[in-house]
Amino acid sequence: MKRKRRWMAGAVLLALAVLWLLLSRVVPGMAQWHSQSVYRLTAGVLGRFWGLFPFSAAEICLYILLVLFFFTLIRGLFRAIREKNYKEEGAKWLSCWFLTAAALFFLYVINCGVNYQRDSFAVQEGFITEGYSDEELARVCLWLTDEINGRSDLVERDEKKEMRAGEHVQEEAAAAMEALGEQYPSLEGSYPRPKELIFSSLLSWQNLTGVYSPFTVEANYNGDITDYNIPFTLCHELAHLRGFMQEEEANFIAFLGCVNAKSTEFQYSGYLSAWIYAMNELNDRDVQRWSQIRRQLSAQADLDVRANSAFWQRYEGKISGWSAKMNDAYLKANGQEDGVESYDRMVELVVTYYHMKHAGV
Repeated sequence: MKRKRRWMAGAVLLALAVLWLLLSRVVPGMAQWHSQSVYRLTAGVLGRFWGLFPFSAAEICLYILLVLFFFTLIRGLFRAIREKNYKEEGAKWLSCWFLTAAALFFLYVINCGVNYQRDSFAVQEGFITEGYSDEELARVCLWLTDEINGRSDLVERDEKKEMRAGEHVQEEAAAAMEALGEQYPSLEGSYPRPKELIFSSLLSWQNLTGVYSPFTVEANYNGDITDYNIPFTLCHELAHLRGFMQEEEANFIAFLGCVNAKSTEFQYSGYLSAWIYAMNELNDRDVQRWSQIRRQLSAQADLDVRANSAFWQRYEGKISGWSAKMNDAYLKANGQEDGVESYDRMVELVVTYYHMKHAGV
């Protein structure tokens, strides 16, 4: 009887999740309503509860889940052999894990999947993008270079002369996003501390700087990455907690959070991260102009860029390539047609911000 109830409960959760996901894609306004009501409620409850723990609850739960999976599998095999009842034990084990998988998928849909269909941050806050010319892109790259150079000798640096994020970077990230929420209503509210993974190398091998957990509503990050990347990454993951799942928008929100923060390190992180995306785009369009601007970057900032490249080179291989393909497929399945290239599309939003800023908007 218990086994049947587990199958039924799992089937109901799975059906509800699939139905909710499909409706969000075909019913106008549903995803926006969900993000502002259902998600806000579940994120508030789960976020506050799991936020009580100083470590990443999602990471610990993952390890516990893996241990339980193999423990119950082995225990079930021994019972089946002892009692010679393979069908009964197999069905019991499968029903338990079917219910678990269905519950996790339900949480994913409620706390993540539907939000991919919500109204964009750009539309809500009036960042109207209309494309940009090579000349406009070059001007933005020069502007970002000047902003970086003006801060590169002001940020705290370690013995290697690389930027140091500081001991309170997690609290500063939450404060920066809360302050940003005072400017942009769609971001208002309190933010929890982002959490560093215990085994950050798991993300490094996947070429990831951070990850949002829809199961615990946590912003997790890779603590091994080059420090200049950390403030930008924390703000990016916190943007996901506010329901903005599109990667280019999370990147742009992270840029806004950093450059408007009080901390010089955050400002530097935001400008340098945007500079890399913009310069990559300029390199694709005009190599000669890219080369001219690249030489203008200060020696201190150049050291940070090179340290970042050296870090990721250590993890290049089949695992990172496989992970990139999986991430690309995941993003495309959720409506981001550019896949992993969607991260780069923040450049258009930065160009728009530059025009608005210099127009006094």
